[in-house]
Amino acid sequence: MDNTTAMSTDQVHFELYVRKRANEPWRLEAASENRAQIVEGGEAQLASGSVAAIKVTKETLDPESREFRSVTILAKGAVDQVKSKPKLIVDDAPSCGTPADLYTLHAREKIGRLLEVWLANNRITVWELLHRPDMAELLDSGHDLRGAIQKIAVAEHQSRGMDVHKTMRELESVVERAIQRLVSDGRAGFFPLITPETFAEVCAAAPDHVDRTYSLGGAVAAYLAPASDWSQKLQRLLDLADAAPSEPKARDLALGLIETPLAEIIGSRLGLSEILGRDLDLGGQLGAWVRIALGPGVRRLGAFQVQADSLLPPLEAMPLRLANTLASNGLRLARSALVKRVFSELQGPKRLRPTHPEGEIAILRTLAVMLTALIEDDADKAIMREAFLYRSRGLVAAGFVEPYLESFDTALAKINAMIRLAENVTGSANKREAAKWIASLLSSLKFEKELRSGQLSPTSRLTLLADLQKRLREAELAAEDQAWCAAKLGDLGAQLEAESDLIHLLARANIPRTQRVIHLLKLACGQTAPLGPIAGKAKDEALKLMRAAETRAEFAQAPDQFVAIKSLLVALGLAA
Repeated sequence: MDNTTAMSTDQVHFELYVRKRANEPWRLEAASENRAQIVEGGEAQLASGSVAAIKVTKETLDPESREFRSVTILAKGAVDQVKSKPKLIVDDAPSCGTPADLYTLHAREKIGRLLEVWLANNRITVWELLHRPDMAELLDSGHDLRGAIQKIAVAEHQSRGMDVHKTMRELESVVERAIQRLVSDGRAGFFPLITPETFAEVCAAAPDHVDRTYSLGGAVAAYLAPASDWSQKLQRLLDLADAAPSEPKARDLALGLIETPLAEIIGSRLGLSEILGRDLDLGGQLGAWVRIALGPGVRRLGAFQVQADSLLPPLEAMPLRLANTLASNGLRLARSALVKRVFSELQGPKRLRPTHPEGEIAILRTLAVMLTALIEDDADKAIMREAFLYRSRGLVAAGFVEPYLESFDTALAKINAMIRLAENVTGSANKREAAKWIASLLSSLKFEKELRSGQLSPTSRLTLLADLQKRLREAELAAEDQAWCAAKLGDLGAQLEAESDLIHLLARANIPRTQRVIHLLKLACGQTAPLGPIAGKAKDEALKLMRAAETRAEFAQAPDQFVAIKSLLVALGLAA
């Protein structure tokens, strides 16, 4: 066999390592056969600021030694550690010292990252692997298990200075004992047989001993085994949830058995996509996931519900059943896994609406309103803020803004579009970036030409500028950006007023004096003209008119007009 043929038989995958802070050890974050997915995921985390450095390695299985050869193909950020004194190892025992340690949440998460490809290919969750003798034997017969153990040993060496080979031997011993126990218990009939019809009875009759959860977990895993895809697994879990006993203690046990595999299924991208059962863009998927996790809460959004319904896809039969099960049984772990999946995708590089920028802004706003109103956990709120900060950063980047603005023909339409975008991004830095785009549009010659052309009257043009000023205030830009934009609009308004001599014409118009005063005060208040030079000029003319004896005589004959004028004076701070 030549070298080319030999290499073609090697098994290759890619691993992402991250460093949270500059001087911390590398931590394995993800593994996949898809190089682009791993690279994009790492660069997205580095761009978001959630990690200090990333490293992507190419792992190639040596067919003779059955060990992986590792080559670094990408390293960014604080790659070089600051040298420090070696840490004193007080406890040189590996993280997992007994088979029971493999069943903890931390261990399951690590197993899921290390065996992601193998688990996906075999369509099982980590929880199932730990409770199914047949899958444990299948894993033990291949090379993936040794590769995963090797990665853990290397990580333990980097973080704790432990001997790699010693750690591998100890972990292999733990895993071997766990597999032997699982296989032996399976052959001995330790796991009871269950169906939806017998589930409640088995849970209620289960003796209260230390291995009860393990025993019943094996029973649930065996019940899931015939399912060939994620939808069928979900169907079987929901059938068990419907059949859970009513007695509180037994019910808690039953739902606890269901919730962990359920959380692992809906916490994975592949499982969720298959459960939705249709081709949706990422925005549609996230909307559907939010409906599943927070469905009953979504209906409490009142008037905003109409907008949510117009943007989010309706749930089909299976997702709707899942939403109702999560809500009615209080399965917080599963709901939390789904919400965290949403946050994870929001911090990824993939667009929500790839071909529809306005739709992307709308769906992001909808998700933000729903999640902000409904999430109560402080930790989840913190993660949510980071997710929307990251997504907002992408919305104000040139790669998004330029195609977004191309769909609008006029400078005014582009300005309104950018204000709409500014209203929907979070974070002071992102608001500043949005303000830069707005400032460049307000300063453009095209915008000035549009103001002076067309069929609009001088008053309509000034009202248009006043409306822009108001919208910019509501967009909550930084104070200095807000001031600059307001001044620019004020100066443009002053130019237009000077060209039309509007204030002079109003002050001498052939209409009642009270009406002239009202029009001038509205200009001064920023209702029908932008605040700035016009405001002071209009206020002076209005006060001059009000001091005239003829005007005071009109006030006496039309007290209702004076009420309207007084409200405008209050707005100007000239009356109480």
